Amino acid sequence: MSSSSDLLNSIQSSGNGLTLAELLVEQPGLARRTAQRLIAGLIDHGQVIARGEARARRYFGVVTSVSDGFPRQIPLSADSQDILAYIDQPAQARKPVGYQRDFLDAYLPNTTWYLSAAMRRQLHSMGKTADIDQPAGTYSRAILNRLLIDLSWASSHLEGNTYTRLDTRELIEHGKAARGKSAIETQMILNHKTAIELLVENIDSAELNRYTLMNLHSALAENLLPNPADEGRVRQHAVDIGKSVYRPLSKPQQIEDALSALLAKANQIHDPFEQSFFMMVHLPYLQPFADINKRTSRLAANLPLFRANLCPLTFMDVPEQAYSRATLGVFEMTRVELLRDLYVWAYERSTQEYLAIKQDLAEPDPLRLAWRDFIKQTIREVILQPQVDPLASIAQSVAQRIPEQEQAEVHALIVEELRRLHEGVLARYGLRPSELLAWQELHRPMRTR
Repeated sequence: MSSSSDLLNSIQSSGNGLTLAELLVEQPGLARRTAQRLIAGLIDHGQVIARGEARARRYFGVVTSVSDGFPRQIPLSADSQDILAYIDQPAQARKPVGYQRDFLDAYLPNTTWYLSAAMRRQLHSMGKTADIDQPAGTYSRAILNRLLIDLSWASSHLEGNTYTRLDTRELIEHGKAARGKSAIETQMILNHKTAIELLVENIDSAELNRYTLMNLHSALAENLLPNPADEGRVRQHAVDIGKSVYRPLSKPQQIEDALSALLAKANQIHDPFEQSFFMMVHLPYLQPFADINKRTSRLAANLPLFRANLCPLTFMDVPEQAYSRATLGVFEMTRVELLRDLYVWAYERSTQEYLAIKQDLAEPDPLRLAWRDFIKQTIREVILQPQVDPLASIAQSVAQRIPEQEQAEVHALIVEELRRLHEGVLARYGLRPSELLAWQELHRPMRTR
């Protein structure tokens, strides 16, 4: 089946552009609607431009300054261009390499810096929010609904997922899977949602340790690995990196030792951006899991930002090929400059999105914030006891735990949350779809009245 890269190659190799009809001749296995969707994606990412109308509409490749995978708007240093020149060679021209433990050992937290002082100041200036002095996680909780959609979509897109952002919103907000998409793509989006909620909801205790990392991977990997036993645990076998001459460690004990050293160093780093970038560099390089290492690193890279009430790094508009090349620079050369330049550009794009919507953010309901754990626990208990009258159960819990002057409002909040309950928010309450279905069979009127 043709991919967007196949289409892009066809368009770029044509000196005079191609019409849709001409593209379909060159890609005979591609359905017309699929081609239109892929072309729209290439246009959105600045890789293709369209000229003309209707049947005369022609598509032209955009010439970039350095590489097809790096749009000209991403500024690259001379070091980054050197990395690209090497990575863009055919694989047979690049030297096979294994994991270099010295790369990790040479990093001294708060002495070694992947991000210069000027870069860190720039990132802090871009990402500063009004909640900077509030308790950890205040900002990420305030923007959670938007964050779930943006980060789930963009991170999945970097893995080749073809869900649109609108598809993702429908799935996350209303539990509606997009038509024509594979079950794997739907699962990937939902797993991102669960993993992001895991970080945000546990922000007070979440650290860059084995527990957080393993559970983060488990959430992202659920129902996606050939062997479910690989979910949330260090891999027990060798892996290959597609289109790369890099060969990661294969012995479990060596992986375990390197992972322990990696996390020990990460937790000593004081600056949240340096800590974030360190995880984006070293976690995929080590490849501690059977698969889904890069996804895990992208979410782990957000944890320091969540804790510091900084804007998140959503990876919106990051081209897949740019990210892949930057990662190969780390894998095959143990050089971070290309990934660093992409990280800074991607963070600026993220902050532009979130600072632009600041004025649209509703202030968190102080009562809902104060009693959030109680509300979640009460809803969980109601669903897990379908034989008990829900309104009576809520009234009893509220009467026992909530001050009298707040009981009526908290009671109303819980009832409203219960009426809005659907599959897309179940992880928030620690519930499974089967448990919700069992409850709904007995209490369907509760959903509509």
